[in-house]
Parts: sequence; C-alpha cells; structure tokens
Amino acid sequence: MSDYGHPLTFGSFLTPGNADPARVVALAALSEQVGLDLVTFQDHPYQPAFLDTWTLLSFVAARTSTVRLSANVTNLPLRPPAVLARSVASLDLLSGGRVELGLGAGAFWDAIEAMGGRRLTPAQGVRALEEAIEIIRQTWDADARGGVRVDGEFHRVIGAKRGPAPAHDVGIWLGAYKPRMLALTGRRADGWLPSLAYLQPGDLAKGNAIIDDAAREAGRSPADIRRLLNINGRFATVGRGPLHGPAEQWAEELADLALTDGISTFILGSDDPDDLRRFAAEVAPAVRELVDGERSSSSAVPADSAAGSADSGAAAGPRPAEPAGPQPATGRPASVGRGAFSVVPTPDEGVRRSDIQVWDESARPTGPARDPDRTYTAHDLASSQHLIDVHDGLRAELAQIYDLIEQVAAGTIDAGTARSHINTMTMRQNKWTLGTYCESYCRVVTTHHTIEDRSLFPHLRRGDARLAPVIDRLEQEHHLIHDVLERVDRALVAFVSVPDGMAELRAAVDLLSDTLLSHLSYEERELVEPIARIGVR
Repeated sequence: MSDYGHPLTFGSFLTPGNADPARVVALAALSEQVGLDLVTFQDHPYQPAFLDTWTLLSFVAARTSTVRLSANVTNLPLRPPAVLARSVASLDLLSGGRVELGLGAGAFWDAIEAMGGRRLTPAQGVRALEEAIEIIRQTWDADARGGVRVDGEFHRVIGAKRGPAPAHDVGIWLGAYKPRMLALTGRRADGWLPSLAYLQPGDLAKGNAIIDDAAREAGRSPADIRRLLNINGRFATVGRGPLHGPAEQWAEELADLALTDGISTFILGSDDPDDLRRFAAEVAPAVRELVDGERSSSSAVPADSAAGSADSGAAAGPRPAEPAGPQPATGRPASVGRGAFSVVPTPDEGVRRSDIQVWDESARPTGPARDPDRTYTAHDLASSQHLIDVHDGLRAELAQIYDLIEQVAAGTIDAGTARSHINTMTMRQNKWTLGTYCESYCRVVTTHHTIEDRSLFPHLRRGDARLAPVIDRLEQEHHLIHDVLERVDRALVAFVSVPDGMAELRAAVDLLSDTLLSHLSYEERELVEPIARIGVR
C-alpha cells in the first residue's frame, strides 16, 4: 500500500481534433473555468486529423491564466530534444510557469518513420529517451558553465548554448509501462503517467515497486516521483462497473487509487463538457475529502513517502477566484429518508436586475396540492433532489457567465473567447425550444433510452393530468429562455462594434439572470413533489 503524500490534482485529456479548432480551445478554457488544475492533449504529429499539439498548447496558454498545460505525452522521436527543451522553456516563461513535459519513447513506428523519424526497438527507445532527458535538463540549466554536451547513441548535442531556463521547475512525466521505462522513471523523471485502460490489475503496484527501487538506487526518495493517471469513465445514475456510475462511486474508486497506489493526479479523457463539469464539481472535491480524511486519521506517513510542499512535478495551479454575480444555491436537505416530503426547492429571492419582463409571473398556474398524509421512500426523494442538483449546476453556470463578462470588461479575455465558453455550457446546449430537458437532464432523471421516455414533461403529464397547465407554462418559458440566451449571444457579437457594447452585454446577462432563476425556482416548486410521487420510470 503506497500513499506518497502528494496533494491531489485533477485535469482533462482532450482530443486535439482540427475539425472544430474553436471547440477544442473552448474545452480547454472550460477546464480552467470549472476549476481543473491541468489540461493535456495527446501528441501524434503524424495524425492529419489533429492540430499540432505544441502549437495548440501555445494558443491555449494565451487563452487561459491559471491552468497548467502539458502534452500527454510528447512524441519524442519526431521532436528533437534540444529544440523541445527550448520550446518548453519558452512557453513556460510566456505562460507564467504553467507548462509541464510529458514524454514518451514513441509508438506507431510506421507512422513515425513515414514522417522522417528513426524506427527504434523498445530497448533503443528507452536509451534514446534517457539521452533526451539529459539534453533537456542541461539545456534548462542556464547558469551552468559550458555548453550542452551529450554524445549519445541516438542524440548528439555537442556545445549547444544553454537556456533559456523555464519559469519554474518543469516536471518531466514519463508514459511508462515496461520495466526498463519504469526504472528510467525512478532514476530520472518527476512523474509516472500511464493510462488506466492499458493496465491490468496489479500493474500499478508492480510499477510503483520498480520505480521506487530505481529511485532509491539512484539516491532519490520514491516521493520525488509524482504518480499521475489517465482515466476514462461514464457517469450514470447507478453503478454499472469501474468508473461507470454516479459521482460518489467515482470518488470512492479514485480515492482508493490515491491511498492504495499513490495516484495523486487524475486526468479525465473526455471531450464532453458535462463530464468535465461533473468531474471538477462533484468528483474532485469528494476525492480530496475522502483522502484528506484517511490521511489525517492515519498514525503516520512513511518518511520516504512524505512529499511536503516541495513537489516539482505538481500540477496544481492557483484556484480560480470565486465568480461574480449570483452564486449557486443548494436545496439539499441534511438527510433524506422515509416519511414526509423533505426535499427543499431553492426559493426565488425575487431580485430583478433588468427592467424587461419577458413573462407575467403572477399568471403562472399551480399544480395539485400535496397530500399531507403521503409518505415517500428515500428513492422517491432522491429522484426529486436530482432535479434541484441539475438546476444548481445551471445556477453555477450563470455565475460563470457573470465572471466571464467581468473578464471581458477588464480586457483579460475577448468577446469571442467568452462566447466559446458559454457555448459549451449546459444551458446553451439545452433544447429549450423543444420544451424538453437536455441530454444531461435525461441522464439524471430517467433510465429509459427511448426518445419519448427521455422527455420528463410528457411522462409527468401522463402520470397526473392535473399537471398539464403547469407543464404547458414551463414549456412556454423554455421558448422564452432560448430567446434570452440568443440575446446574450447577439450582445457578445455586437460588443466589438457597438460604442457602448458593455452596457448592452450586461443588460442581456441581467435579463438572463432574472428569467433563469425565476424559471428554475418555479419549476422546482411545482415539480419536485410530482417527480417523487409519479417517479421517473
């Protein structure tokens, strides 16, 4: 059992596809917005469907301010180490110390050779990688005397000038699986970065043992090497397998990996904005809480496993500031059990920021009165609570929009970047005009897979005809919310050409706040009890 004591960090592993470059950048920016610590991209220079990873990293660095960046992992056979060292150091200086270096010995050798690279055997690849690490470290050691001198079997750099030094101690993380690569990780690297999908049960423990032994033989502490892990999974309302289930299941499984196998950085491979949001907002905090609790209850951490704060391979950057504007409220009761209806809808505080009214709130119909003698199971109540949880995510997105507008006003991002952020949000992708919930709502509140059954409103309408006026009204309001979102988008487009574009933009967002918060509260007030009573199956 190994816990190396590193602080936990969380990141995204994004596909650098070139079919929609703006979306790739928006997902990277979203990763920062939701509070992830790290953004990574695979590096396959021979893949024409991908953007060049180092060009993309540079572009993303200019569009973000706190998140750390890395290739996952850099294709060394097609990137000469002396040039790569200067590229990394330059981007680290330009980004304020936010770049790490994932490295691999190479794969897909036919494609590498077709691009002009040299085909190597596995053993040769490891030796070439060790030579490259030496070249990179010498290049970064700008204060040392003399030039870079590595007269290797595969890389030869004789007398090249050193520098520039990076802005911080860049971590070198190796994508390693076999014993020779694992031993090199222990001798020379700052981190081990495998992918869980490529590992068999027990491989993490075996890999740790090889790395730890090699580190000690090299006079290093095993805690000098951060353990990172690329993961994939699916969120679902019930558990269906490893990393396939609710966020609570993910948190327990990742916490076990942290405490048992020493993993301290989890990098989610997904291009789904909802997955990234849930990973950052639900999984990461729960994992930290579980691990912190176990660590604080442990009697001691082994001396050679205590990382302290001097972790050169850490991926943790500054946490984003609290967003401006309205903050998400939570209606979750302290406990949910059998008995009376205990789910508390989030109330509408009645604050209105806009002079425009898109609907008459006094004309809203109400549903049937609640039966005071009815009791509800924990499952019934959990179904209702799901609606509030999803709404709280939308409330949090509204706060993010206010934060984005403040960044536009301050000149830290442009209107185009703000649009990219907003277009990845759940509320923007909601099929409001259809009067139905978006895909994320459907995943939360129902397990049916047909189009008809994934629409919550028709299901409730069938379950209780008395709800028809309420549902009709909610569907009408969905149309209007769509129009208000379009108004925000138009204001962002006009911002660059309208003399007082910021005033128009703020007014559009204020109107969105008024309509969205009012609508969500009304929907919860009228539907949380029927959802518990009628169910979602």
